[in-house]
Parts: sequence; structure tokens; C-alpha cells
Amino acid sequence: MQYRIDPKSGNRISALGLGCMRIPGFALGKPDARAAASIISAAVETGINYLDTAYLYPGNEAVVGATLEKLSMRDRVFLATKLPHASCKRADDFDRFFDEQLRRLRTDHIDYYLMHNITSPGQWERVRGLGIEDWIAAQKERGRIRQIGFSFHGSAVDFPVVLDAYDWDFCQIQYNYANEHYQAGTAGLKAAAWRGMAVFIMEPLLGGRLATKLPRAAQRVFDAASHGHLTTPVAWGLSWVWNHPEVTMLLSGMTSAEQVADNARIACRALLGSMGKSELGVVQEALGHIEQANRIPCTGCSYCMPCPHGVNIPGCFAAYNASFAHSWFTGVQQYFTASAIRTGSPRLASNCVGCGACTRHCPQRIDIPERLRDVRRRLQPGPVDWVLRAMAER
Repeated sequence: MQYRIDPKSGNRISALGLGCMRIPGFALGKPDARAAASIISAAVETGINYLDTAYLYPGNEAVVGATLEKLSMRDRVFLATKLPHASCKRADDFDRFFDEQLRRLRTDHIDYYLMHNITSPGQWERVRGLGIEDWIAAQKERGRIRQIGFSFHGSAVDFPVVLDAYDWDFCQIQYNYANEHYQAGTAGLKAAAWRGMAVFIMEPLLGGRLATKLPRAAQRVFDAASHGHLTTPVAWGLSWVWNHPEVTMLLSGMTSAEQVADNARIACRALLGSMGKSELGVVQEALGHIEQANRIPCTGCSYCMPCPHGVNIPGCFAAYNASFAHSWFTGVQQYFTASAIRTGSPRLASNCVGCGACTRHCPQRIDIPERLRDVRRRLQPGPVDWVLRAMAER
């Protein structure tokens, strides 16, 4: 296993982390304890020392905590979980959720604690108004929280604002070779690293879509270029992320001991700088085939932002393109995230009033209002529109 150093704490973290959200289960909220034990024990024995869970993953914290206790592995890992800040209405909610998390995880401290799913600076400002900064300081003083950070799913233009809103220790962003201009993107990765923060990566394979759901032409590119440890789309995708010096660790949602072993083998060989010009060219060629499915030539530059009516324009276009490159359901899932539907201020394509303030700033000369109407027709048809608006009104 290769290890990289967290610049804030000096912790030596495995370059491959275990995302526990996808531990198999019998039903929603009931992860399989045997599967959890198999996956977690395999991960730790291969040298993985970072485990990520969250309050909002049904049943997940409890099974992770029970497994670590049963296997006597708590002291061998850095444990990360996340605060459901959107559910915090009063200052005492911070303690209420955190104490429950400690009980579930059967521990007296959390090594890496995150504000879960930050999509806009306003979300942080809201909990700041409830006194969360003083609460974090108190938990750190008591040793109950070691490192504090946030996971981000907002727009590129908002990411630096969140970075500078607090003295964070680390951040977690979505990043892969198909998302260099999506959400925080490459610019955000470099901005966080420049600030001396550890940067953890989620969705390095887009939830498996860059592993098993590639366009056939992209798959053929990887097959033809196979060599060394780069023999599968998984190896190409993970190695591309690890090739970036700003990346501290990437999370993989491994669902079996076999996947752990496979990803760990890749991690041992995908060292910083191990992908040269030739290998990076292969990834770009494959990406070209993926992007051929893109219907809107948006680069995610965010020159069109901010929208005066709150529309996350780059996020809407990325979701629309994903609905063709991968599947309609994939597009809707990304649209759900990009729209910040649970914040009470959704950024839906239907918010567009056609004012055209965005169009004159677009270097790609996209007719943005017209294409947002395309997004609405494809990703917000009748039933979906009703569900999204019902969720926004909760």
C-alpha cells in the first residue's frame, strides 16, 4: 500500500480509503454484518487505514462500529463520519447527533469529521449562526474531533468561498477524469491543496460508471492500451486520480473482499507520476468517446455564474450530458445533486426566466436559456418535476 501525508495533521494515510456506504445489505438500513466484517478486515489487512461513513447512510455507522469493535481494529484506522447539518435546527442538535454517532461507532472520538454535502456557502453560514465554530473548538479541545472538514457537491464558483469560510483541516470532493470541470474540479483540487489542506476524493469511478458502464468505443481504447497494472478501466480510472500530487487519498466503495484486493493491488503500483504522456493520452482518447455522447459543449468554466435566479447552470448541463453518456437515471441523480434540492432553495433548470444574463459570458457561445429548457424537458418531466418540488418544499 502506498501512503500519503495529511499536511495539516501529519497523519500517514493510505492512498486508498474504504467508503463504507456501499457495504451490501439485506434491505435498506440493514447492512450485512458478515459482509462488513469481510470487507473491513480485508481492507485493514491490506494496509487501508481510512474508513468513511455517515449519519445519513442507513444502518452504516452502527455496522462499522460493531465490526471495528469485534475485530479489535478501531485503533488501526482513521475513522471518518459526517454531521447531517441540514437537520440541525438548534445549537444543541450538534451534540445530539454527534453523541449518537459516537454511540453507533462505539468510539470516544472521530478522527475526521465532515460537514456532509455542502452545496452552497449559505449552508455553512446557517450553522455558523447556530454557533458551530465554538462547538467544533470545544470538541477539538476535548479530543472528540481530531480533524474537521466538509464534503462538497456544489458549483465551482462556490467552492473557493467555502474553502475560505473557515480554517478547515481537509475537504472531500468528487473528482475523476470525466469530472475535471464538474463541481470543485481540477481548479478546486489545486486551490484546496494550495491552502495546505488534505484533499480526499470521492466518486473516482463515478459510482462505477467509469468501470463497467463505459461507451463501447471507450472500452476498446482501454483494452487496446492494456499494459502493466493498467489492464482494466478501474485501474486506468484510479491511477489517473492518484497521478495528481494534490490528492491525499481516494475513497472506493468496495463491496467485497475481492474488490478490496483488486483495488489494493492497483494502489500499490499507481504511484504519483506513474502515468506518463502516453498513458494520459489513452485516458484522453477514451474520454473523447465518452464526451461524444455530450449534447451540450459546456466546459464547466462557470463564466455564466452566478445565475440571478439561482440555477446551477454547469451542474444542470453536466447532468444532462450524463443522461446520454451513461443513462437517464444517472443524469437524474446528478441533477438531484446539482439542484441542491434539499436546501430549501433549489437550483432547478425551471428557475430560468430567460433573462440571458448568462449567455453573453459563455465562451462556448451556448444559448443557455434554450439549453436549460432542454434540461428541463429531459430531466424534469411531469412526475420527476412533482417529486423534486415536493422535496424542495419539505
